Amino acid sequence: MSQQVLTVIPARLASTRLPDKPLADIRGAPMIVQVWRRAVEAGIGPVLVAADGPEIAEAVRAAGGEAVLTDPGLPSGSDRIAAALEIFDPERRFGVIVNLQGDLPTIEPLSVRAALAPLADPAVDIATLAARIAREDERTNPNVVKAVGAPIAPTRLRALYFTRATAPWGEGDLFHHIGLYAYRRAALERFVALPPSALEKREKLEQLRALEAGMRIDVEIVDAAPLGVDTPEDLARARDILKSRT
Repeated sequence: MSQQVLTVIPARLASTRLPDKPLADIRGAPMIVQVWRRAVEAGIGPVLVAADGPEIAEAVRAAGGEAVLTDPGLPSGSDRIAAALEIFDPERRFGVIVNLQGDLPTIEPLSVRAALAPLADPAVDIATLAARIAREDERTNPNVVKAVGAPIAPTRLRALYFTRATAPWGEGDLFHHIGLYAYRRAALERFVALPPSALEKREKLEQLRALEAGMRIDVEIVDAAPLGVDTPEDLARARDILKSRT
């Protein structure tokens, strides 16, 4: 990348299904630290945690990372990242911002790096990731968000829509959207300034706000989707996955 890249991991303690989720222990470290490690291993630039409370920030700093405190009342991870940027980088040194969710401790560092590839095209505002769906039950699972797009390269789609429905119809691959984004900084600032859109509120998918506003999102296809940790069962699976990698 010709511009400097900053990865920001938004993290908040509130979780109805898994209380204090960022601090949950995985292989001897809080989950937020495991996600921070994957981002550091990607080797694309500095990594910052945008925390909503001092407990998260202290855990990251104890592991050698950087963290800033943001308002617990912010409505989304994107808003938390934008607020963290104002604190951490008022000089605007970083032109590309990677938004890595704090509940993806099993993400492959290579996948984090892959999210930057679509930004080589100056027409792309936001880049994200998806993986081909292999399990039949995931094709109809509304918790598995599908990326629908026009193929523009062997491993890339131009996003047309994101949905919890089974789409597109007919035979062929379906793609599991992975909640990691690489924004041009101006695109992030535009995005968080927009009001929630009609389709965003209906599908409960904030990336639809960008599409409805005419912003271009390209999707890089990677080999597998990481496990998102939302429940105690997910946490147990994440522990097993990281144990197998050691």
